Amino acid sequence: MVTKHELFAISAIDSHKSRGATRPLVSVIVPARNEEAGIGACLMSLRQQEGVSCELIVVDDGSTDRTRAIAEFIVGVRVLPAGPLPPGWHGKTNACQTGADAACGEWLLFTDADTVHEHGSLARAIAEARAAGAALLSYSPRQEVHGIVERALMPVIFADLASTYRPKDVSDPASPVAAANGQYLLIRREAYEAIGGHAVCAGDLLEDVALACAAKQAGQKLLFRFGGDAVKTRMYRSWPQMREGWTKNLALLFPAPEGLAARRWLEFGASVGLLAAAATAAVCGKRKLASAATILALPATVNVYRRVRKAHFDQLSTLLAPLGLPLFAYLLRRSQKRHAQGSVAWKGRLYSPGTVKAPAGAVALSTPAGSSADQLRRANADI
Repeated sequence: MVTKHELFAISAIDSHKSRGATRPLVSVIVPARNEEAGIGACLMSLRQQEGVSCELIVVDDGSTDRTRAIAEFIVGVRVLPAGPLPPGWHGKTNACQTGADAACGEWLLFTDADTVHEHGSLARAIAEARAAGAALLSYSPRQEVHGIVERALMPVIFADLASTYRPKDVSDPASPVAAANGQYLLIRREAYEAIGGHAVCAGDLLEDVALACAAKQAGQKLLFRFGGDAVKTRMYRSWPQMREGWTKNLALLFPAPEGLAARRWLEFGASVGLLAAAATAAVCGKRKLASAATILALPATVNVYRRVRKAHFDQLSTLLAPLGLPLFAYLLRRSQKRHAQGSVAWKGRLYSPGTVKAPAGAVALSTPAGSSADQLRRANADI
């Protein structure tokens, strides 16, 4: 029986041959579900790329807003429907695979609809991957943040991500650590097909890390770094979006989330709490007490800023980061609780982490004992 993905692939090849077109070097695939706020800017930044032949494919994952209309309005963009979810697949993995099946490029760039790409960045990324001999290159974009909550919370999360997924370890073939950021994931088609494409992580909520794990386990070289010179993104535009998004991901991203949450609460008390106590004592004229509290607060405060400055945020966001510690702790515990309950919400869909099985023939990375997140935790624990 011919599957939906096989039909897309056959249709794409026939259409490509009939046009007599030269095979593009890169196929850019944008999975999109209700992304009207950012998809226009994303697609325009991709349309303006120079120095590399590419095709641009948007896969509409059942959007109920103007996402599809905006994408279809932009000249040169091919829009495909993701269609109904096959058994065992999540929305994004299905959309990515649909795009890959229809693509013709030697390289595939999976990038999110909320990204904006710097001029010439695609050509530079291809050159960088080739120079490094990497089959998979992934950038962590520059994060665009607005408002106090975003500015305080996002640097704290990305600081811990940078510590947990150290680029030098990910990029080292001798290290077991594997990671990627799905906001910008460039992979050679040959390597993608060799590991089974997104079928290898069909039911994995952390599909980018799972894909990187599969590639590294297959002996493919990874290259991972902060890519603020190439791409930027605004991940969330409100507190409800941040809460839902990080609830989906944090328990998978960090080993022992409950312990990390406790440490960040203690760090908040040892820095902001003691500084607040020092300010109160100073106002009350208790100078010795104020001095003592300030001195006690310094080590924890310095440690926070030393860690956060590596997250590549602007000065104001870095300054506000200590206020994000309790928010991060709250989201870690919330994420752990939702995953333990077996129900995680994302963009109008409910997922059951650890219970969704990949289709026959795919590597089972989404079961509790063999998930990509668990593999990564064990690898990090060995370092």
